[in-house]
Amino acid sequence: MRTNYGVPRIDDPSRFAKQDRFRGSGTDAGSVPRRVVPRRGRGQSRGQPPNAPSSHTDRARAPRGSRGPNDRRAPLSPLAAARRLIRQARTAALATLTPGTGAPFVSLVTVATEPDGHTLMLLSELAVHTRNLKADPRASLLFEERDAGDPLAGARVTVTGTIGKIEASETVRRRFLARQPEAEVYAGFRDFAFYRLEPGVSHLVAGFGRIVDVAASDLLLDLAPAREIVAAEAEIVAHMNAEHTDAVALYASRLIGAPEASWRVIGADPEGLDLAAEIGGTMTVRRLVYPAEVRQPGQLRATLKALADKARGP
Repeated sequence: MRTNYGVPRIDDPSRFAKQDRFRGSGTDAGSVPRRVVPRRGRGQSRGQPPNAPSSHTDRARAPRGSRGPNDRRAPLSPLAAARRLIRQARTAALATLTPGTGAPFVSLVTVATEPDGHTLMLLSELAVHTRNLKADPRASLLFEERDAGDPLAGARVTVTGTIGKIEASETVRRRFLARQPEAEVYAGFRDFAFYRLEPGVSHLVAGFGRIVDVAASDLLLDLAPAREIVAAEAEIVAHMNAEHTDAVALYASRLIGAPEASWRVIGADPEGLDLAAEIGGTMTVRRLVYPAEVRQPGQLRATLKALADKARGP
């Protein structure tokens, strides 16, 4: 089955015969390390290593295959760690400056990302943080990884920069509402508008003693070489959710190590896919990172096919 953007079924091997027309540039896509206290999971015997997957829910947390770009056990890569925290976030702490006094003001905001990695917010013009930004656009956003256990053992990244109002383009609105469906109710209100963070230096803390600064230019993707992929995002998302729900579920559970759930694609860009599912009554987002950036439809098909094969492997 073919779509308008030329992506047929990823499990059809015949279509890859003439697709070797692009050789991608590699991206460092390691993962966020964390301090782990060894424990025996439910269903493990006393003879098993503490971190071995059990016969129950712990199995979903052991990604399949070698330690690739989606394995959370992989060595620290500051760039990949910072990007993943931002791409997976649904909320962030926004710090702005109070006019007159310069006192810091921190609030909770919902966030999404543009295809190149810019952070998006939908803010009320009446909110204190919005009034602060109009007086002084300097701000910072804190993204954190929320897991059970010691909250300081998880990764977090603070991104400084300036925040400004932008036009509500079709891409901006679609990507934000895909991650924040509740915002559909007020996204069209006259006193709400979309804002974008132009990043400066980012400060990554990936656990105790693992502290790295990441340059602003490293947080964003260059979309110019991948115009076809960017333009076809809506069709890619619709196609994957209509034709390949089984592969998407395997990407999440077997490659990322996420719990089994009704995973769906909510975003696509040259670096990877954003997946979402309702887990415990809460929308959860996970990031599937490609082994290398994709810039042409043929490379995208081959990459998704290879990832599906890996997920289905022994």
